[in-house]
Amino acid sequence: MGQKINPLGFRLGTTQKHHSFWFAQPKNYSEGLQEDKKIRDCIKNYIQKNRKKGSNRKIESDSSSEVITHNRKMDSGSSSEVITHIEIQKEIDTIHVIIHIGFPNLLKKKGAIEELEKDLQKEINSVNQRFNISIEKVKEPYRQPNILAEYIAFQLKNRVSFRKAMKKAIELTKKADIRGVKVKIAGRLGGKEIARAESIKRGRLPLQTIRAKIDYCCYPIRTIYGVLGVKIWIFVDEE
Repeated sequence: MGQKINPLGFRLGTTQKHHSFWFAQPKNYSEGLQEDKKIRDCIKNYIQKNRKKGSNRKIESDSSSEVITHNRKMDSGSSSEVITHIEIQKEIDTIHVIIHIGFPNLLKKKGAIEELEKDLQKEINSVNQRFNISIEKVKEPYRQPNILAEYIAFQLKNRVSFRKAMKKAIELTKKADIRGVKVKIAGRLGGKEIARAESIKRGRLPLQTIRAKIDYCCYPIRTIYGVLGVKIWIFVDEE
């Protein structure tokens, strides 16, 4: 009973593919795996750090309250600069990094890619390998569970009702071409003493069908009441 499996790992080789492409000897495999984690963490930290700087500059430079309110809405974290996934392809002397992102405004700035490459070079500390970073914009952002989870996280941090945040996230998926979606939040919802789980579902969600392409994400949210967990399943299509 209750033997649950990650929907992405369950479908590897059928509807899902690996996000890292490289070969290594068994004794060097763990080092390559740790290197991939360092690369992904470094990229996410870089975007988060620069996003905070950009939002602070906007609020300082704008004098009128209307413009400040507008900028805070734009920096809501619901969709801006959210990475869906990072692909890593390793060659003998080059590491190709492909960043799939919802709205790549920050990384399109002049010198952003070069600065990120320098940060990665310092983090990995590899003299023989150079980095080649490319950006790919996601066609349908609200089809990605990471972007919806980031939106819910921002709403809950601003003390919006969790039910309202979940319903709004479900509404955003109507813009995308999907066949089903489920959102689940667990923790001290609404600041209550006893933790519980709430979920909303729309459409079909065949989790046991391997040929069904399902995107999934698990996202922790730090609030003043404690950590909440958000899980999102999106049924894209069936092959």
